[in-house]
Amino acid sequence: MTTHTVLNQSAPRTDVDEYATNTALVEAVTALAPDADTDELRRIGRLVGSASFQHDAAVVHKVTPQHSSHDRWGHRVDDVEFHPGYHRIIDDALTAGAHSHAWAHPGPGANVERAARFMLFSQIEPGHACPVSMTHSAVAALKDTPHAEFWLPRLLDTSYDPRLVDAHDKQAVTFGMAMTEKQGGSDVRANTTWAVPVTGTSAAGAPMGFGGVTDGHHLLTGHKWFCSAPQSDAFLVLAQREEGVSCFLVPRILPGGERNAIRIQRLKDKLGNKSNASSEIELDEAHGWLVGDPGRGVRTIIEMVNRTRLDCILGSAAGMRQAVAEAVWHAQHRSAFGATLVDQPLMRSVLADLQLEAEAAAWTAVHLARAHDDTSKDDADFRRIATAVAKYWICKRGPEHAYEALECLGGNGYTEDFPLAMRYREQPVMAVWEGSGNVIVLDVIRAMAKDPASAKAFLAYLETGRGRVRAYDQAFERLAAELTDASQVVASGDAAAMARLQGGGRVLVERMALLLKSAVLLDHAPAEVAESFVLARLGEDRGREYGALPSGVAVDVLVERAIGAA
Repeated sequence: MTTHTVLNQSAPRTDVDEYATNTALVEAVTALAPDADTDELRRIGRLVGSASFQHDAAVVHKVTPQHSSHDRWGHRVDDVEFHPGYHRIIDDALTAGAHSHAWAHPGPGANVERAARFMLFSQIEPGHACPVSMTHSAVAALKDTPHAEFWLPRLLDTSYDPRLVDAHDKQAVTFGMAMTEKQGGSDVRANTTWAVPVTGTSAAGAPMGFGGVTDGHHLLTGHKWFCSAPQSDAFLVLAQREEGVSCFLVPRILPGGERNAIRIQRLKDKLGNKSNASSEIELDEAHGWLVGDPGRGVRTIIEMVNRTRLDCILGSAAGMRQAVAEAVWHAQHRSAFGATLVDQPLMRSVLADLQLEAEAAAWTAVHLARAHDDTSKDDADFRRIATAVAKYWICKRGPEHAYEALECLGGNGYTEDFPLAMRYREQPVMAVWEGSGNVIVLDVIRAMAKDPASAKAFLAYLETGRGRVRAYDQAFERLAAELTDASQVVASGDAAAMARLQGGGRVLVERMALLLKSAVLLDHAPAEVAESFVLARLGEDRGREYGALPSGVAVDVLVERAIGAA
C-alpha cells in the first residue's frame, strides 16, 4: 500500500501571467491609462508569475539581510548583505521603471501605468517595494531644489547598481529616508537630531555637495529609530535647526569616496517585511545638505509622504490580489465532501467577498494614481484628503483579508511553504508605515481645518455616485451631514467639540472610505461589481465577516473575475 501518493492537492501556481489574470487591474489600466504599454505590463506579469521569480521571493524572506558593523580587521563598514535573489528582484523592478516611469514619462496615465508596474512586483515580493517607493517619492522632494540637477537623472535611471561608492561613479541610485526617533515616532517635531551649519573656518576642507551645491551644508548628530533601506545611496533626514525641523539630503558616501558618519546600530527584527533591511542608525556629525527652507522640513517632505502613502495603498491592493489569487487557485484544485471547493456555495461566497474587497482596493488605488497625473487645483484638493482616507481604510483591511484568504487553504495556508503566511505578516506594515490609523485620522481632520477645499472636493466627487443605488444615496446624505458638522466644529475651534470629533474620528473616516471606494467603483467598474460592493458594504443587510453577503451580490461574476483570464 502506497502512503505517499499525492492526491487532491493543487498544482503549483507558477508560470502564470499575473497581469492578464488580474481582471480588475487590466480593466482599470484600460479605463484610466488607455495609452499604457500593455505589452510591457504583460511581460512583467509573466516575469513575476514565473517559478524562478517566485522562488527568489520565497527565499529572501528566509535568508534575510545581514548587518556587519566592522570588517575582520576592525574597520567600521556598516554593510548590509542581501541574498542574491533580492538583488535580482529589485533589479527587475527598477529596470521596469516601477520607481521612475511616471516622472520620466509624464502625461495622462503616467502614474497609473507606474502604479500597475509597482503593484505587479509588490504582489509577489513586497519587501523590495520599500526602497523602490522611497526612490520614487524622493523625486517629489528634490525636483525643485538645487539638488535636482545631480540626483534626478540618477533617481530616474532604469538600472540598478548596489555598489557602495561615490554617486559620481554611478548611473543609478536609490534613496531612503530617516524621519522618526524613539521618543517621538510620528511626532517628528519632537525629534532631537540636531543640524549645525558648516560655516566660515569650519568649512575648510569640508566636502562640497553633489552637483557643486555649496549652500546648506550641515553636520547632523542624532539617533533615528527607523531608517528603511540603510543600503541606499542617500537619505532624506529630518533634523532640528534653530528655526525648527528641517529636511536634509544625507549621502552614504561623500564626494571623493569617504564614508559619511552614518552608523547602522542594528537591523530591526520585524514581524514581517523580512527581506527589507529596516534599521536604527546613529548620525555622528554626518554631512548633510539642506533641502527646502529652514524650519520647513515637514512641508518639504509632505508631497513625498503623500506619494509613499499612495504606495502603501498600492501595496495593500497588490497583497489582496495575491491573497485572492492563491485562495481561488486552491479552491479550483481541491475537493471536499464530494465537490470541488470552488463549486461549493459557502466557499464561493467567501471568494466573491475577498474579490470584492480586492477589486475596490485596486480600482481606488489606480483612481488615486490618476489623480496624481492631473495638475488642476481640484485634483490636488481631492487627492490631499482622499489619499489619507484610502490609506487608512484599505491598509487596515489588508491583514484581515489576508487571514481569510489564508483560511481558504486550510492547514496549507498556515505553513511557510505557501505565500499567504508571508502575506499575513506583510499586510500590517502598510497600515503602520507613513502614519498609523490614528495619525491618518488626525491628518484628515487637520485637512478639514487647514485646507477646507479638500473636503469640498472630496464630497463633490462622492456626489457623482448618487442616483444609482439607494443604499449609496442614503449613506451619502448621512456622510454629507456629518462632514458639514465636522467642518463647523473645526472652524469653531471649540476644544470640547474638537475632542468629541477626534474621539469619533475613526467612524467618520471609515464612512468616508467606504463611500470613496463605492464612488470609484460606480464611476469606473462594471455595474455588477459596483452595485455588489454598495450592497455588501453600505446596505442594511451587510455582514461583518467575509462571506456573509446579502442577497443581490453577483457572487458568480466575482468568482469568475477572481479566477481571471487564465
